[in-house]
Amino acid sequence: MATARAIRNKLVLIGLANQSTKLRLGLGLELEFGSTSPNKKRWMETLAFEEVRASNSVDKPYDSTAFVLHGLLGSGRNWRSFARTLASYLASNSSSEWRFVLVDLRNHGRSAEIQSLHPPHDLDNAARDLANLVKVHGWDWPDALIGHSLGGKVALQYAQSGARGDYEQLWVLDSVPGIVSPEQSSGEVERVLETLQSLPSPIPSRKWLVHHMVQLGFSKSLSEWLGTNLKKSNDHETWAFNLEGAVQMFHSYREKDYWDLLEHPPKGTEISLVRAENSDRWDAHVVQRLEKLARKERDESEGKSSLHVLPKAGHWVHVDNPQGLLEIIGPRIAALG
Repeated sequence: MATARAIRNKLVLIGLANQSTKLRLGLGLELEFGSTSPNKKRWMETLAFEEVRASNSVDKPYDSTAFVLHGLLGSGRNWRSFARTLASYLASNSSSEWRFVLVDLRNHGRSAEIQSLHPPHDLDNAARDLANLVKVHGWDWPDALIGHSLGGKVALQYAQSGARGDYEQLWVLDSVPGIVSPEQSSGEVERVLETLQSLPSPIPSRKWLVHHMVQLGFSKSLSEWLGTNLKKSNDHETWAFNLEGAVQMFHSYREKDYWDLLEHPPKGTEISLVRAENSDRWDAHVVQRLEKLARKERDESEGKSSLHVLPKAGHWVHVDNPQGLLEIIGPRIAALG
């Protein structure tokens, strides 16, 4: 363990730095292969990611890791601000040196540019991508997983797949753990995806996109957020995500059911679900089932599930009430070390 840690902490940090964090950006590693060709190398692509750590910890070896998984059509950078805040909190309240790995899931962010992440684009492969990321970089398994929306179910799939290591906490943020039928959905996500599929390619401009989406009845805040997912391509704008792949992942999200995992969490693991108070994603019977699970008495042969309600927040928990989210997650992660 100590040797592995020493090796991984000698990896060169590249990226961005500021007063509160240092980010490490990763796309892949060069790996030697073939005993008869010691100098021959190949490029093994992995998920893109950023590392966030507290400024007073960047030169110290870390001993605890949390993966942060974004939602549909997002990217790891969406969680950069919250990760910085949480890293600073843990620097003052935990005996461990924490780092946060902000992952771009397949078809999203910089991972959308990776050609080797082959279909099917479902949660099974999204979780397998995480396992490959750990393996290729020679990391220890993460101590905690924090997943929002789509990312929450990717985290649950990661736990269920048997690829789990020794992580102790799994945070599922405003993500319904069971099957989500169209009748139970507000329909907004489906309408957004259908609209994006109908837009011209490339997009004329970000201003055009925002105006067009507002004219179709979408909120200005949602329209402007979608605009942040555009990137410049010559004189036009293209999506920073792979839209068709993301649509396939959304269908997989709706079809997956993790109630059995919540009923019987792996030994030593706590699965914590955070429901946003003002979110439109939750039916009453789902909430009641979660509350019952949280009250369930368990023996030492399995882990446990817990439920938390984030007040004054809609689905975008880290934007609507970041301080409240910190107060829920921070002390529990700090207690790990």
